[in-house]
Amino acid sequence: MKIYYEDSMPYGAEFFSELGECEVFSHKTINADRLADADVLLVRSTTKVNQQLLAKNKQLQFVATATAGTDHVDQQYLASQNIPFISAGGCNAVAVAEYVLSAMLVMSKRLNWQLADKTVGIIGAGHVGTALARVLTVLGINHKLCDPPLADGGDGREFVSMHDIMQCDVISLHVPWVKDGPYPTQDLFDKARLTALKDNQLLINACRGEVTNNQAALALFEQGKSLNLVLDVWENEPSINLDLIPHTALATAHIAGHTIEGKARGTEMLYLALCKHLGIQADKKLSDYLPKAQPSQIQISEKQDFWQVLHQLVLDVYNIETDDQYFRANMHSADQFRYIRKHYPIRREFSAIALNTGNFADSKAIYGVGFLPAK
Repeated sequence: MKIYYEDSMPYGAEFFSELGECEVFSHKTINADRLADADVLLVRSTTKVNQQLLAKNKQLQFVATATAGTDHVDQQYLASQNIPFISAGGCNAVAVAEYVLSAMLVMSKRLNWQLADKTVGIIGAGHVGTALARVLTVLGINHKLCDPPLADGGDGREFVSMHDIMQCDVISLHVPWVKDGPYPTQDLFDKARLTALKDNQLLINACRGEVTNNQAALALFEQGKSLNLVLDVWENEPSINLDLIPHTALATAHIAGHTIEGKARGTEMLYLALCKHLGIQADKKLSDYLPKAQPSQIQISEKQDFWQVLHQLVLDVYNIETDDQYFRANMHSADQFRYIRKHYPIRREFSAIALNTGNFADSKAIYGVGFLPAK
């Protein structure tokens, strides 16, 4: 069996080498000729899987993406060819939630907020929105969920309307890119909604660039409107609107989900799905391969203030301002956007760090955010 997997997939060799003959490929050079003998195709979002790419293949039996998003895969074509398709939904949910928390902590300091007093509106209550809501619950931060498809589908959680969300201090977007149908998300934040945002509100988009109308945002900025806008995703990636970058509060290159755990979890999910497809017992797990974090343990003083501790811990593990500064200094072309994503440095999730909290009164909340207790 011939297995092709993308070179940006962490631990691909470790997970797939014993399942068949493996070929590693780059999205820049993969083509229909090379894939002619593939039985299994495993990709990330940089490879567009469509009829053109698979035109010369007559034996493909399994396609999967190690990402939560599936915009890059023509699922209708795969279905027409009776080729099973799997995505790694939820693989980066923790990473994106931690990205959003870092952004909120940084922005609360800039805006002189007490984050504990604010209300967060979460649009999209799937894997990522749920992960973020879980963190906010642990921290005692008031939040509201808006997800019309889930609400209409019978999800038992309490949902609010977009009108209610627009009153929140922080609005965080976690929806797929849907162009039409009963629940479109394209231009969800169009000129009208962006105009309606107040100077003291914060809008974070870490889902899909097309959910926020970038041209409308730029036009409003150029007209003098004050917006607190955090963008990890952009319209027309990688050929984004460079003129918008200087106006944003924080800007990054679609890396919110790019922890080593999040990316490698996608690889592990594909391995498990492929084993199931082949009827093979899975015997590998992610923890076998993850490197030890440095530092791997942190000591907390029981006399420290909870929010100061949280701010320090979160930004020690992931400070969004570092990515923002690098992005602003180096982002000047589509190729550079691709480069920043592909060569993104190793970033860890909170769970990589063990804490010794001693008699710290709020240790339960700290652990609830994702940090582990020291053994």
